[in-house]
Amino acid sequence: MEDRRESSAITNKKRLFMIPANTLNELFATWSSIGELCEPLTETQWKTPTACPGWSVQDIISHLIGIERGMMGMEPTAHRSGRYDYVKNPIGEANEHEVDSRRSLTGAQVLSEWSDIVTRRTAVLRSAEESYFSTSARTPLGPGTVADFLLLRVLDCWIHEQDIRRALTMPGNESGPAAQSTIDRLLGTLPMVIGKRSATPEGETVNFRITGPVNRSLFITVLNGRAAVVDSSPINVRTSFSIDSNTFVALATGRTTSEAAATHWSATGDQELALRIAQNLNMMI
Repeated sequence: MEDRRESSAITNKKRLFMIPANTLNELFATWSSIGELCEPLTETQWKTPTACPGWSVQDIISHLIGIERGMMGMEPTAHRSGRYDYVKNPIGEANEHEVDSRRSLTGAQVLSEWSDIVTRRTAVLRSAEESYFSTSARTPLGPGTVADFLLLRVLDCWIHEQDIRRALTMPGNESGPAAQSTIDRLLGTLPMVIGKRSATPEGETVNFRITGPVNRSLFITVLNGRAAVVDSSPINVRTSFSIDSNTFVALATGRTTSEAAATHWSATGDQELALRIAQNLNMMI
């Protein structure tokens, strides 16, 4: 979903940039929340498995450290991890090297490294000129800019914070700006879910409602074989699908299944279509 608050517009084939203040504030707030969450953890809590395959709470922080070190231009670890079934691609392999290189450490040692890299990274971002944010960067979605990558960092860091919170049953930071921007970004792929994946019939509309802590309501209509968000409610709605934002994020990021989340969503109208929507909400690998 396009972020209209800040960084970019296309004029005469040139992208205009300014310092992405909203993105930076969301990122700094998420980093602060992660630090506060992890500071009092016991070693047992650090080693608690999460919904990320093969990763503990500590492993998630190790992963975040590796990415931020890369963004700082620091050399990746020379360590090479073993082979794991949950590693599916070269990006996952690089992530696993960083994670595995820290598995012999205590949680407190990993948190110390995280606090250090966050302090250094924050200083860089706070002092950077506009030109820094327009610098070319390879993002997980392909070629882009540093500003593009930072938008993804908000999503990645906030989602991983929620992974930790779910694993430890320590909910929090569920509705702030980072939560909202992450959910809006995930909603950007919803037309594909409603149209192609869920096979909503031609001319029909789905009202997709997120009920909180973040609240959203979209009407998505299939016209000429393509699903798109429409500005207002059509007269006829085939299905009205409602889900809380925490469950939506867990489904969209593959942290849970439609079966496990069956009591956390509801629908009126076409129930078969609603079930197909729930089964196809995973938008991330």
